[in-house]
Amino acid sequence: MTTPNKTPAATDFSSLPLAPAMLANLTQLGYLQMTAIQAASLPLALLGQDLIAQAMTGSGKTAAFALALLANLNPRRFAIQAMVLCPTRELADQVSTEIRRLARAEENIKVVTLCGGVALRGQNASLEHGAHIVVGTPGRIMDHLERGNLDLSALNTLVLDEADRMLDMGFFEDMVTVIKQCPKERQTLLFSATYPEGIEKLSQQFMRTPKTITVQAQHATTKISQRWYQVEKSERLATVGKLLNHFRPESTLAFCNTKLQCRALVEVLQAEGFSALALYGELEQRERDQVLVQFANRSCSVLVATDVAARGLDIADLAAVINVDVTPDSEVHIHRIGRTGRAGAEGLALNLASMNEMGFVGKIEVLQGRESEWHKLDELTPTSKEPLRPPMMTLQITGGRKEKIRAGDVLGALTGDAGYTREQIGKINVNEYSTYVAVDRRIAHEAERKLNAGKIKGKSVRVRLLTE
Repeated sequence: MTTPNKTPAATDFSSLPLAPAMLANLTQLGYLQMTAIQAASLPLALLGQDLIAQAMTGSGKTAAFALALLANLNPRRFAIQAMVLCPTRELADQVSTEIRRLARAEENIKVVTLCGGVALRGQNASLEHGAHIVVGTPGRIMDHLERGNLDLSALNTLVLDEADRMLDMGFFEDMVTVIKQCPKERQTLLFSATYPEGIEKLSQQFMRTPKTITVQAQHATTKISQRWYQVEKSERLATVGKLLNHFRPESTLAFCNTKLQCRALVEVLQAEGFSALALYGELEQRERDQVLVQFANRSCSVLVATDVAARGLDIADLAAVINVDVTPDSEVHIHRIGRTGRAGAEGLALNLASMNEMGFVGKIEVLQGRESEWHKLDELTPTSKEPLRPPMMTLQITGGRKEKIRAGDVLGALTGDAGYTREQIGKINVNEYSTYVAVDRRIAHEAERKLNAGKIKGKSVRVRLLTE
């Protein structure tokens, strides 16, 4: 008896018309089944269709557009054939990293990231060496276009990633300026978590009969335990400390509606002995980088952020989200809490609301299709006498990619000459001019001394411990 040929399921990547080398790379990366947004958008995108896709961060949207733009690419042609516009430098860095991983199946595909906070000269040099794909923020891409550094005449795919957040941040005119310099005969893929009026204007002006795709939020609500607490305005900030001492999450993203509230909460938490840092729009890029590195590498327990600042962050293993203020936009609430409970893990969303925010709570209940679960503040009691401290601390090393430092060099110095085990070392981030390494809290001060006394790649380096 012959076995019938098995047709791949519609959610298998093998059901797509992708090159065998790309499918092999996807398997190696652990990408076997498409997420909902990938399954809905990729068959159309691979046919060259313009798309407006509604999808949250963490839904797999980067792979959805990356696979489409890579399929359109001719690696032997050294010209910019695809461009991705992003609202923030962090998102642009993440998108560039993901595209590079997915492009490993092809030889020598060059991705250049163009964002503010980095010297134009170095970016221009990268462009002069030739690039296939450009990822960047609208303002910096405009700078390069005005200076004549960027030639988009060969562009065949334009991606607008997190378009709603770019509009929130006031980038509408910049986006229009950039899009007008792209060839008219191109594919445009627009991804957005929400659907504000500006999206409609962009699609009517710059897209060719786009198909609209909407997928339900990717995070099963059953995996996220949502608890609500009614607070007076005067006790709101102090209640955050009570929540942390009661639930003791290892990593928490706390959302505030304003920059002032962010700053005030961080002051309160630090005074209570918590490791907390703030993230808001006006931070200098260097400060922003240091805050994000420390939170992502488990050197900081609580990141207090506004929505605009936190957009595009994809921090894995987030134990809890605290909504310090209720957002007036119920879709933003879904987006906030969807950052915990990812990849099948249990998530915890803790929400504080005063009487004058109950109207916003009602809108969230309507959108979620269920009533909120309210708990009493007097249930919150410390569950340990030990202070809640992060497991790691961060060492900053002067010198980065410009000095040809690699993560392996830092790891080698710590596990070789310094004598630490691999388990005592956490994430290593090599930036342009600095390198950050997370080390076990218990060895942090000693590791700082040993690295300052030793060498990395045969050279003496300056090392300091970052403290909040």
